Amino acid sequence: QVQLVESGGGLVQAGGSLRLSCAASGRIFAINVMAWYRQAPGKQRELVAAIRSAGSRNYADSVKGRFTISRDNAKNTVYLQMNSLRPEDTAVYYCNFRQERDDYWGQGTQVTVSS
Repeated sequence: QVQLVESGGGLVQAGGSLRLSCAASGRIFAINVMAWYRQAPGKQRELVAAIRSAGSRNYADSVKGRFTISRDNAKNTVYLQMNSLRPEDTAVYYCNFRQERDDYWGQGTQVTVSS
């Protein structure tokens, strides 16, 4: 089992920045993928960014150039630096951890961007 603890959400004005963190603990293998998803009211959950244990990254088109995903493998922690935030970034952000055939989710953290 893997447990995920998220932090860093909140309320920010458009153009501002926030940094999300997600720490994983438990039975963690060397090869895994850590990611951030988000879900806005009335919309499906969507992938924001993902980073593999080897370091490769991918981003949703809507956040490229504004968000940066990174990880500290020694701490089993993934970060999402969000800059130039827009009202349409408002959502609950979920941390996801995937290894082998197992998927784990954090409890979610609210990000609200005011115009």
